[in-house]
Amino acid sequence: MSEIKRRKNESFEAYIRRVKKRWQQSGKILQVKKIRYHQESKSRNMRRKSALNSLKVAGKMEYLKKIGRLPEDSKKKF
Repeated sequence: MSEIKRRKNESFEAYIRRVKKRWQQSGKILQVKKIRYHQESKSRNMRRKSALNSLKVAGKMEYLKKIGRLPEDSKKKF
């Protein structure tokens, strides 16, 4: 956290402007924007579990279609 104190007789707007300028120069704003929506990639084990689960669900849906419990033209993805 940056330690910028408000100067004597400085308006709040001027203080905020000065703080924003300091943050811009230090690169903190750019860094925050870069990592804002960053998602960590899944580990290899988690990817495997996800793949196995999707195969299991796909197999179940295929079985239900074959025995007639699920309509053939089902648009819903599982």
